[in-house]
Amino acid sequence: MASTPHQSNGNKSASNNDNNTSGSASNTRSQPKSRINVSNQYIFEPQLQNQLRSNGTISSREDNFRLLGIQWISDVGKALQLPVRTFCTAATYYHKFRLIHKDNEYHYHDAAAGALLTACKIEDTLKKSKEILCAAHNLKVLPSEQLSSDDSIFEGHSKIVIGLERLMLEASGFDFRVRYPQKHLVKVTKELGLDKSVYLTAYNIMIDLYRTLAPLKQTSATMSFACLELAVLIMDEKKTVIPRTLATSLCENCSTTRTEILETILDLLDLYTHSQKSSIIGPLHHIDKFIQIQIILNQEIEQDPSLNRNSAVFESLGVNGAKKTPQTPVTPGSPEIRRNGNTNTSPTLLSPRPASSGRRSGMNTTRVPEITIRFMLDAEQARKEQEMVSEYFKTEYEEYEVEVEEPIRPPPRPERPNRNHTRGRDDRHYHYNTSKRARR
Repeated sequence: MASTPHQSNGNKSASNNDNNTSGSASNTRSQPKSRINVSNQYIFEPQLQNQLRSNGTISSREDNFRLLGIQWISDVGKALQLPVRTFCTAATYYHKFRLIHKDNEYHYHDAAAGALLTACKIEDTLKKSKEILCAAHNLKVLPSEQLSSDDSIFEGHSKIVIGLERLMLEASGFDFRVRYPQKHLVKVTKELGLDKSVYLTAYNIMIDLYRTLAPLKQTSATMSFACLELAVLIMDEKKTVIPRTLATSLCENCSTTRTEILETILDLLDLYTHSQKSSIIGPLHHIDKFIQIQIILNQEIEQDPSLNRNSAVFESLGVNGAKKTPQTPVTPGSPEIRRNGNTNTSPTLLSPRPASSGRRSGMNTTRVPEITIRFMLDAEQARKEQEMVSEYFKTEYEEYEVEVEEPIRPPPRPERPNRNHTRGRDDRHYHYNTSKRARR
């Protein structure tokens, strides 16, 4: 049996594009030169942790940068009198940006400014990059030292923020769909018949919710139910009771489960217990109240086997269902493992550079094939296109039988008897004579 491969027509078109390529690169020419990136509206908790771990992010460092960036967006947004929907959009883009890029590639305030600039354009609350930087600068100085947005001091920093705007869009997959849970919060409050004081507390809790990664995981209805329930528990008013029957029916209509609501509430309680001062509701209450609520909810999860801390729990398996060998955790000092090009540790790596400035020092000079990335929203359409394109980049094989005449080998010769064989006799005399003859 023999097999000879032949290439399809798709490889011909790929080879026409690379006429100067050597024959050793024939395998690379059979691969498509484009890739489809489908945006994800929701990301599960294990996926978030795996992405942060692959970036070499430390837990305490991640919490610090996340809280500082969201606080920067909140302060500048209030100074510019931006609506709450712009704040929600900017916080969402900031979280998605940090999942893709490492913390040592940028400054957190640059990323926050880029997210706020992108959100202003998406929500039609247009603000220039210089206006955002000027507002952030004026918050830190005295009124007599405040500057205007036309000052030349913001010129260089403005270019960095504009360069980060493109990376914000790429990190989100050019998906402009953003959730506004405040509208659902008003509707759920009216349906449950709760007081205005509970609604105001839940509204502030929802602002604090964007300091966590819960908006990337949960729907607007889930966040609304979680904020209202936590507001009732924090206010500790016996007269304010959420009707369980009505709440259960509303959750079913909104496709929300109890596990998702508890996960959101526990994310908020982690924020209030570990970073109490970096929130709106945290400093207003004693930390013991949050710890007590957390204990009650954990007991509910332990008593009910259908509940879990995270709504999605899964682990990746290896070949044949075997678990992967545990690896050493990645730290910021670990070697570079990213495959989308070499990245330096300079925070100015993501800033734009003119074409005449030359290459960066320390950049890898190995030729990286250029790949076109297409961003799509419809996963079904992306799958159909990939199946259609894969037909042109598929290597096919034809198997056929070939009769080959082989010469007949001669039969093996019989073994000759050993002439020095003693026929079973004792050979001591022979060795004795030989040794004696050698002495002579």
